[in-house]
Amino acid sequence: MLLIYDGVVTLRTSPDLQGTILQSLAIGSGTLLILGLWTPIAGTLLILVEVCFVFLGTTQVQSNILLGALGAALAVLGPGIRSIDALRYGRKRFDIRDP
Repeated sequence: MLLIYDGVVTLRTSPDLQGTILQSLAIGSGTLLILGLWTPIAGTLLILVEVCFVFLGTTQVQSNILLGALGAALAVLGPGIRSIDALRYGRKRFDIRDP
C-alpha cells in the first residue's frame, strides 16, 4: 500500500519524466504484490526501482531501503497461499527431511 500511495502522491506533484517512470513502475509492482501475481518478478522490479530512488538522492532513504528489503524477501519467498500465483500454478512447498 505504501508503494502505491507514495507513487500516486509523487506523480501528482513531480513533473520530471524520470521520476514519473520510476513511480509508475513502483505503483505497478505494488499492485502486483498486493494481488500476488508474478511475485518474484514484482519483487525484483521493486528492488531495482528502490535502488534507483536511492541513487537519485530522494529524501526518503530509510523508506527506500525498507521497501527494497521487503521486495527482496518477497522475491525469494514467493507468493502466499491466497495469491493469484498460488491459485494459477499451485502452492509450492518444500519439506526438508533429516538424512
